[in-house]
Amino acid sequence: MSEQITILHTNDLHSHFENWPRIRRYLADQRRFQQAAGQTVLTVDLGDAVDRAHPLSEATRGQANVQLLNQVGYDAVTIGNNEGLGLTHAELDRLYAHANFEVILDNLTETQHDSQPTWAKPAKVITTAQGTRVLLLAFTAPFTLTYPLNGWTPTSVKVRLPQLLAQYAGQYDVLVVMSHLGITVDRWLAKHYPSIDVIIGSHTHHLLVNGEQDHGVLVAAAGKYGEYVGQINLTLDAAHHVTAGQAQTVATKTLPVDATDAAEIAGWQQQGEQLLAQQVIATVPQQLQPHWHHASALTALGLKAITSYAGTDLGMLNGGLFMRDLPAGDVNLNDLHTMLPHAMHVIRVSLTGQDLWRLVYEMELARPFLNKFQIHGMGFRGQVFGYIQYQGLKWQADTKTLLVNEEPVDMTATYQIALLDHHLFIPFFPTLNISGQTEILFKAFLRTVVGDYLATQYPHQG
Repeated sequence: MSEQITILHTNDLHSHFENWPRIRRYLADQRRFQQAAGQTVLTVDLGDAVDRAHPLSEATRGQANVQLLNQVGYDAVTIGNNEGLGLTHAELDRLYAHANFEVILDNLTETQHDSQPTWAKPAKVITTAQGTRVLLLAFTAPFTLTYPLNGWTPTSVKVRLPQLLAQYAGQYDVLVVMSHLGITVDRWLAKHYPSIDVIIGSHTHHLLVNGEQDHGVLVAAAGKYGEYVGQINLTLDAAHHVTAGQAQTVATKTLPVDATDAAEIAGWQQQGEQLLAQQVIATVPQQLQPHWHHASALTALGLKAITSYAGTDLGMLNGGLFMRDLPAGDVNLNDLHTMLPHAMHVIRVSLTGQDLWRLVYEMELARPFLNKFQIHGMGFRGQVFGYIQYQGLKWQADTKTLLVNEEPVDMTATYQIALLDHHLFIPFFPTLNISGQTEILFKAFLRTVVGDYLATQYPHQG
């Protein structure tokens, strides 16, 4: 007698709550429908559910996201880099304290104790009514540069997966990998571990409308932002072996809208903004306007903040970072959040004078292009890169001369400059990666750095 198993999956929601009411109803309806037909139904999320770009996620540090996930009754959830790196170590330790689901993850350990996080299990075996044992394994993208700065030690799936397969040998019939590793790694896993039955993917926001069969492995993925929900249907024989598998996705925009959806979505936004607005951090004397395409006093203030934080004289920021004005008078955390929604950290880079000259030359070559270049990802939540603005540096284009604090650059001296971590990942400033000695100042996002600077320069007068 054959058996049917359905796996419903979401991924990379990134706090796009505008899609959540329809997703929530669809998952509940599908579970009832499939279970009524005698099928086993599993529901999983692949990580990056939390994104502090939404004010409610920012204000609650993801606790509100977990409350929403609780509405579904997931069988298992794993984390993405937004949970692992967008929250402090302590905030991630608290994130799932009130979850009604289990977190599965096996390639991240507590650096201090070299142990499994208390909030995650290395694996989960779910036994169906017909006795089929489904093993769930989960892995997140191992950012080796930044996870150690947050007190976590990441491990490659290429190291952990064979160890887990040996550990759980003989204890499962169906192997499902919950991957927050990206499509390239998913395909590598399918090629090298054809014993896997299903890989459910995420992280790179790829959409596989009907999945793909790769070396006999069913690979599935449902895009990003809750724009799609995924469903996998497995057929098993009497020996509990998968004999057929299909993957499909449904576009959330095609699902019915309830009359209460708009008010619920607006309520989450308003609640987050109100929580942030209650926290006033400074009283500034005048309004500062952003200018994406030329120099501005607001970008100059941002430069003062990051150089003060990094302890440098020199700095560079791009004007496209600032999404709104800095208001005159009281400034609260909601003002900062809407002005600088980015998931970015300050970096301090040490360079010789010759390498600093080359870095600025690269910036000047890219300046006309980047001024209106639309940039996506790498923590950037704006629209265009915008105007490159310096502190302590002047470029004289006619002679290709660099002045540092009004003096010609000393080619043999060592200088330090404050920048943002996303400059390491865009392809326009290769000197940073080739010659720079970089320290990522991981303690705070850019908006917090700016807020702390405002608090010291313009203390709240309330």
